[in-house]
Amino acid sequence: MSEHLRRARHRSGTRARAVTLPLALATAAAALAYGAAPGTAAPAGHRTAAAPIAVPPAAAPAASAAPAWATATADGFASVDALGQDGTYGGRGGAIVTVRTQAELERYATAAEPYVIVVAGAITMNPVGKEIKVASDKTIVGSGTSGHIVGGGFFLGQGVHNVIIRNLTIRDAYQGIWNDKDHDFDAVQMDGAHHVWIDHNDLRNMADGLIDVRKDSTYVTVSWNEMSHNNKTFGIGWTENVLTDITIHHNWIRETEQRNPSTDNCAHAHLYNNFLEDVPGTDITSSYGTYSRGGTRMVLENSYFQGFRDPVIKDATATVVQRGNIFSGTSGRNESGGTAFDPRTYYAYTPDAAANVPSLLKSGAGPRSSIGTTAAAGAATRAAAATTLTVAKDGTGQYTTVQAAVNAVPANNPSRVLISVKPGTYRETVQVPSNKPHITVQGTGGSRKDTVIVFNNAAGTPKPDGSGTYGTSGSATFTVQADDFQARNLTLANDFDERANQSLAGHQAVALRTAADKVLLDGVIVEGDQDTLLLDTAAKDRLGRVKVTNSYVVGNVDFIFGRATALIDRSVITLKKRWDGSSAGYVTAPSTAAGRNGILIANSTVNGDVADRTFHLGRPWHAGGDASLDPQTTVRDTYLSAAVRTAPWTDMSGFSWKDDRFAEYRNTGPGAGSASTDRPHLTDAQATAQTINTWLGDWTPTAS
Repeated sequence: MSEHLRRARHRSGTRARAVTLPLALATAAAALAYGAAPGTAAPAGHRTAAAPIAVPPAAAPAASAAPAWATATADGFASVDALGQDGTYGGRGGAIVTVRTQAELERYATAAEPYVIVVAGAITMNPVGKEIKVASDKTIVGSGTSGHIVGGGFFLGQGVHNVIIRNLTIRDAYQGIWNDKDHDFDAVQMDGAHHVWIDHNDLRNMADGLIDVRKDSTYVTVSWNEMSHNNKTFGIGWTENVLTDITIHHNWIRETEQRNPSTDNCAHAHLYNNFLEDVPGTDITSSYGTYSRGGTRMVLENSYFQGFRDPVIKDATATVVQRGNIFSGTSGRNESGGTAFDPRTYYAYTPDAAANVPSLLKSGAGPRSSIGTTAAAGAATRAAAATTLTVAKDGTGQYTTVQAAVNAVPANNPSRVLISVKPGTYRETVQVPSNKPHITVQGTGGSRKDTVIVFNNAAGTPKPDGSGTYGTSGSATFTVQADDFQARNLTLANDFDERANQSLAGHQAVALRTAADKVLLDGVIVEGDQDTLLLDTAAKDRLGRVKVTNSYVVGNVDFIFGRATALIDRSVITLKKRWDGSSAGYVTAPSTAAGRNGILIANSTVNGDVADRTFHLGRPWHAGGDASLDPQTTVRDTYLSAAVRTAPWTDMSGFSWKDDRFAEYRNTGPGAGSASTDRPHLTDAQATAQTINTWLGDWTPTAS
């Protein structure tokens, strides 16, 4: 199995390798007041704290589903698999502990074990300027807006990796000397660290820099922070080596004098959707904005500069590629030049329009009340009642197959059951029957590649009992017929070999079939060739809603299809060549009932190693020749590679796509195109009814 988005660059040199962490969602429930409330990473999860206390490492774990913010993973360069680390997920899988004192925070932050550390309340550092030395595999998160670090910060030393610092206010180490040379007090300092995610923090009024990324620290993402009221905002580099890879997006930088940011010898610096604001008449005036120094290669896009002097400057040896930025009331140097790189070579992203950035960040940057807290007492009760079943091929779990664990779930189970699957390749078919709702199947590896459930049935494969062939829906490796199902951090695949089975009629080979309502697929790979992902419903007159997020779907012919109402958000759709090496195919084949929503692809990427202009975005599947159906696919705010045809929709089995519902809105990339009769676009008014917030009706998908 292969991951289809993130490409690691291989460099010489020795770095610490990450420890592969089990993602057991068991925590010490007796000592915790946490619930299993919902949320998604970037933006955030949802929680409300209730009298939390620290959990000692020796506490016996009880089964409890981790909240979404405790399992959140980074985007940008911090998501790239490299240096022995599969993305950045922090302390995911470790115990969730809550701290209120400096001693408690130091105890867990410096521990060898993975922890999710919740800071509840203000912790004043003693002595002033102390930077806690954070060890690898940690998530440090503020509880709502209450988590403050006062008069100090965090230090990540050589080889420290897989760290998340999120939802905190780090403030007030300032010693009264503006350009202070004696007090190197930063909010976050990295010296040789890698895979670090700094997200949704409020950083201000420190003695030196707010963030320093030094000594070849790399694979760093800084997102959705408010950085303000400081002399030096954000310095990167200060080494002769051109190694650092960093993504800086959706940050509100205001009332800061310099280093906004300063990037020195960065191999890849990707800055997008940042808001740099210098308000006139205040005590702090900017001396310059974003600076590309030394051998830096920078891509700067869709950002908004307000009132800055010298908003963008570069050395003669550095490069800056600008696109889509807005400069309002700025003066002085605004430079660009040279060639840089394509960020999509490394990860998927969808930038917001630059004009929307100020309002977006004023409302969305900084700590969120929904991160680091429980949602309600009812959620805590549900979490405490959850059951965990473990699966391991080597016999170290309760079961050796996933199906055996499903079979062990009692019929009509009233609460969430977590099936925790250890890394390995499980060659089996799995069926979750309709009378077993509320099941989560989750891989425990450091990557979704580590846990693979795979089989090779196709529609034309004869059944062992001689009763015929499987048919398309029966070919599925994994079938979900139960409502409120979730899958996370694993690969579901069908590896049927078309080349070796040319004599077999029926090459449709489903990896995952859903025939239920309220199905959430978060952080998975669904991989096959023809008919990879069947998004079905229990019956034609039944509603079936599915959300796919932070995931990869791989295939070539009609590989996202069916009659469900489906939202595919922040995911990568990877186009695959046919068995004979040719490039041709169709992404979607909806068979939506009239009056229902069909397939919405939003904020995603469509790409793959295929020839240009060879793939349609979709065609209408009137299953069984049913003319009453009204198939629908909308693709919006999505990057389309050159593989997409200029006329992206086509007919199917005598039914014209023009009689059904196929449209685009605000797509980008070489595969995008302007509106025409062969390429309908939604109007702005129409688009308001086809959004990620409206598509699934009254169901708001939440990880639990």
